[in-house]
Amino acid sequence: SNARVIFMDEPTSSLTQTETDNLLSVVRKLSKSGVSIVFVSHRLAEVIEIANRVTVLRDGALVGVFKSEGMTQSRLTELMTGHQFNSVVSAKKQLKGENVLEVNQLTRDGEFSDINLNIKKGEILSLTGLIGSGRTELALTLFGRSKPTSGNIKLNGNTLKLRSNRDAIKEGIAYVPEDRLSLGLVQPQPISDNLVLPILKFISSRNGLISKDKKLKIVNTFINDLSIKIGHSDDAITTLSGGNQQRIVLAKWLASNPKLLILDSPTVGVDVGARAGLFQIVRKLAEEGLAILMISDEVPEVYFNSDRILHMAKGKIIAEYRPNEIKLSELEKAVYG
Repeated sequence: SNARVIFMDEPTSSLTQTETDNLLSVVRKLSKSGVSIVFVSHRLAEVIEIANRVTVLRDGALVGVFKSEGMTQSRLTELMTGHQFNSVVSAKKQLKGENVLEVNQLTRDGEFSDINLNIKKGEILSLTGLIGSGRTELALTLFGRSKPTSGNIKLNGNTLKLRSNRDAIKEGIAYVPEDRLSLGLVQPQPISDNLVLPILKFISSRNGLISKDKKLKIVNTFINDLSIKIGHSDDAITTLSGGNQQRIVLAKWLASNPKLLILDSPTVGVDVGARAGLFQIVRKLAEEGLAILMISDEVPEVYFNSDRILHMAKGKIIAEYRPNEIKLSELEKAVYG
């Protein structure tokens, strides 16, 4: 349409690295031809790489406009949030003890094959790879949403026969989905109702009526424990920011007292400040003994917040890494190619 100004709102959020590189190349060509681009993104490396100037907003107000030359991700994060975040490798030494989760030669035809992995109590195992590598399909099978063709899943040594996600929840498996808006939350419902969805039986009396006292106690406990910023617990879930919505999704599954927590792209649509808070919660949960499987295509995210990292491509696990034994640049090269 011969546009002279183009707004791009999170244009790379669902792209692979190769697709992202291609898009950024197109943006550069458009810019050289005289087209003005407004590029909105949470991916700070892309912003610094592609922009001539960076406009930073915080809580609806202008922080300032800065030259991208000489700008760093840490400085940009500080401007966006008003806080400093020091990225350090948090990987623990090799954990001992029995496995909470064991997956042996798990296969689902057309999606993934011969998957072998294990997670110990208190361990954060991350699964990374490009979009389409089979990561989410594997997670959905572990959560009982789809049946494997072959192989087995063991939780605390017991072989599971999951016919549905209800079975997985009963066994102690919780799943925070990538798409929290359509799969993780019931949009028209209040914050409090969303938080207690998996534990309705626990807070109900024998006649099936929900105990308001039990419900309120649990809601207040998790809102306080996870530092969720709300107006009132009866407000609609849509009144919350993306980061606080994600904390509600996390809280509702923690309320079910899981043995295994699966986090599928937990920071999609969450700003950089809220991300740091989420990972602080995740690390605390691991310290308390929860086994965690985290899925993400953002390599720095898994590098700084995992004990071990599995690289998945074309439905197979092709490599295993420990963050304290590899450089971030090496891991990014291995995953992005």
